[in-house]
Amino acid sequence: MTGSLYIAVLMGGWSAEREVSLMSGAGVADALESLGHRVTRIDMARDVAARLAAAAPDLVFNALHGTPGEDGSVQGLLDLMGLRYTHSGLATSVIAIDKVLTKQVLVPAGIPMPGGRIVTSEEVFAADPLPRPYVLKPVNEGSSVGVAIVTADGNYGQPIGRDVRGPWQEFDTLLAEPYVRGRELTTAVLGDRALGVTELRPKSGWYDYDAKYTDGMTDHIFPAPIPDDVAQACLSLAVQAHRVLGCRGCSRSDFRWDDERGVDGLFLLEVNTQPGMTPLSLVPEQARHTGMSYAELVQAIVDEAMREPPR
Repeated sequence: MTGSLYIAVLMGGWSAEREVSLMSGAGVADALESLGHRVTRIDMARDVAARLAAAAPDLVFNALHGTPGEDGSVQGLLDLMGLRYTHSGLATSVIAIDKVLTKQVLVPAGIPMPGGRIVTSEEVFAADPLPRPYVLKPVNEGSSVGVAIVTADGNYGQPIGRDVRGPWQEFDTLLAEPYVRGRELTTAVLGDRALGVTELRPKSGWYDYDAKYTDGMTDHIFPAPIPDDVAQACLSLAVQAHRVLGCRGCSRSDFRWDDERGVDGLFLLEVNTQPGMTPLSLVPEQARHTGMSYAELVQAIVDEAMREPPR
């Protein structure tokens, strides 16, 4: 374990995931103080470089989610400033936040992911880009922000109406993917170790932003009640994705599993390089099931970051 440090916890910002980041950052900061570290809490704003320079911390704990904290922007700034920081570096962050780049890196490595293609919102208004059911999602948002499942009997219309609320009103380009029926699974990786597999069962609808961050809306089942070969595939694919992308600290891989197809029905959807650290978040929950407290998880992330030289 690293000795007592001066750590700046970077949180908040202006992404769609601001509120989640504030919750993650508050939890992390409290845990660090309970461990004896000195902590400065920084709500990400345009003056972040000046505030970090004035603080001159031993380490920056990156508790940001979404842009610009997860897409390589903050990582590049911290690299230029010569500051150590937690979680993944610039190149990894640029790739993992972009669902298309992630496919281009992971699929050739043998990791199964759904097909799909980039479409413009104008194309969506003209005709369905894929046979229904399919999924439309922003290329570089997390926490299921802006995801729409387009079904044959859904209320989006055929074609989708311009005046219908959905990601096509907020984003000029979207990723269209075939909808994978079945079950939602997730696996956290800490360092080079997968922590387990959780099945997520929303009590209504699907595992969207509200289901992720509203207490009581989703059942988390650990260990997931799935066949051993599917569980082992989740663990090995999550570790492989973590390594191929060059992730550091912790990551979380999200899967869909078509339970009518066995292990061949398992598809990785995305890798999160800045997983949530809120009371409802999955990485702390899986760590707890392995016997690791929240504070021990935070310390493990700090220890790994401190083993790396400033980039």
